Amino acid sequence: MKKSYEQYQYIKIEKQNRIAVVTLNRPEYRNALHIEAHAELEQLWLDLAQDEEVYAIVLTGAGKTFSAGGDIKRMVERAGTVEGLQYSLKIPAATKRLLQNILDVPQPIIAAVNGDAVGLGATLALFGDVAIIAETAKFGDTHTKVGLVAGDGGTVIWPLLMGPARAKEFLMRGLIVDGAEACRRNLVNYAVPTEEVLPKAMAMAAELSELPIWAVRWTKLSVNKWIKEQLNAILDASIAFEMLSMNTHDHGEAARAFLEKRKPDFKGY
Repeated sequence: MKKSYEQYQYIKIEKQNRIAVVTLNRPEYRNALHIEAHAELEQLWLDLAQDEEVYAIVLTGAGKTFSAGGDIKRMVERAGTVEGLQYSLKIPAATKRLLQNILDVPQPIIAAVNGDAVGLGATLALFGDVAIIAETAKFGDTHTKVGLVAGDGGTVIWPLLMGPARAKEFLMRGLIVDGAEACRRNLVNYAVPTEEVLPKAMAMAAELSELPIWAVRWTKLSVNKWIKEQLNAILDASIAFEMLSMNTHDHGEAARAFLEKRKPDFKGY
């Protein structure tokens, strides 16, 4: 089925030679994902899955950043408010839809991580099928640094890629590594110079789009059954814990301190 993508405001979709290039398109905010962009991403994967003109997908970010993850400014505005409570009630289902929709896309997804990928940005890269990162890009899940549980996929995918012990250290400490180290740690497939990220991703997408379509798609979906088992086993609890942590004093303080570029004063509640 042929699809139109004109309705998307925060994501740019370009189709060429059976490849869809999906660009997170809020460069002035380092492609941070506020609730509106999050909603677009949920729907986008459904549209791409039904697009008969698309045989492979490349996901990247506009400007110099892949995605900074959650929108910290929005976090500060929501902290301790009725809006924040309403958000924490709605976002678990939205997050589960987003990740399930990514895993259900039949076409191969190649993440072209052209710059920093943090928090949910890192999760998006890892939930694709192949990740190619800039050697100098910053990569990590920093939820705990802003007082949150790494609940929106990090606790699902990181242990599968690097093992539970290393994943717990990275997620609990909110560690950041460069792209080259992320590759050495088995988090991503390739680390290359920044200018080579998108060309390498496009070349791989072209290769995959020329292979027998059902052989590629059903191989991908077979492996994804394993990831889905982990998603179903873990995400409901981890995202619920993240929403609980969203309503703590320490989360609001961490977000404010981040914006104000100062050391946070945590209270333990």
